[in-house]
Amino acid sequence: MSASLREASSRSGFALAPSLARALEGECVRVGTENQAKLLAVSTALRLYLDQEDPLDVCPTDVPSDVPEQPIGWDQILSGARNRARHAFAVGDCVLAVGIEDGLVRTAEGPSEADGWMNLGCAFVTDGEREGHGFSSGFAYPRGALEPAIRDQEPIGDLFDDHWSRYREVPGASRGAAKNVPSGRSGGNIGRLTGGRLERSGYGSHAVINALIRFLHTDLYD
Repeated sequence: MSASLREASSRSGFALAPSLARALEGECVRVGTENQAKLLAVSTALRLYLDQEDPLDVCPTDVPSDVPEQPIGWDQILSGARNRARHAFAVGDCVLAVGIEDGLVRTAEGPSEADGWMNLGCAFVTDGEREGHGFSSGFAYPRGALEPAIRDQEPIGDLFDDHWSRYREVPGASRGAAKNVPSGRSGGNIGRLTGGRLERSGYGSHAVINALIRFLHTDLYD
């Protein structure tokens, strides 16, 4: 760890893991995806601990999640994020690896099987020895997109694109044009639902920040 980073960390009350310190000094952080919104989520989270001009090397890495394309339940969501992180780290030439996985969790019972479901994102961070994970906030999908996702584990992103296009039109475009840009690779479904106030990269960064806590405070957690 450089003297300047050590001093800054001490002033901020952090006891950084060596792997995180090296990542913040510009060494490679592999992210188990090529999805631009997830890559930006990782960059956004890490840059909170850097000056704007400091180097940061976030490396997209196409690896499998080893869970269904539409994860259902805590176990599949966490497993998908963990698998992506560990697979990315195994590729080598990095000091940290991050996996991000979204899925659906039922948080409350209701009269219908589609009641009480929330979308949650999980981030998992590993340096090969120390590991941490965290979750994003949750939001609810419309029932028309939820039901087939829960019943058949169809990807909620595609289902929501179709559902959205039936109710919303792109100005100056034909009905259904909203499907031309998949929501999960731009502002995300959360971006559409919040009118851009919270986009997917910001939403995902919350989970990454929470996953980094064990790497920020080694004196408290080791």
